Amino acid sequence: MGTSEVRITTQVLKVLGALIAATDEISGADVARSTELASGTLYPILLRLEKSRWIESQWEKGDPRELGRPRRRLYSVTALGAKKARAAFKEIRLALGKPAWSLS
Repeated sequence: MGTSEVRITTQVLKVLGALIAATDEISGADVARSTELASGTLYPILLRLEKSRWIESQWEKGDPRELGRPRRRLYSVTALGAKKARAAFKEIRLALGKPAWSLS
């Protein structure tokens, strides 16, 4: 998988925020609930973040018959992803902290 840059959008920031706020791995469904993003928006973002190595995922352990439901795909932020996310959030905070007319 490559390490291409991720285009930072509001939706990407929401997903990164949900993943960083999680204390452990988090399922795509939990990210969807947290961010209120539709699956058609969320899962392409998760795929791009994973291809860029900002996050990683794995299938939940356990047999679906024993779980009584399909296994979930669980996501977590990598060290690279945490670093890049912090930088993106910092950049947004700095940009929002300055009025447009004060750019110099």
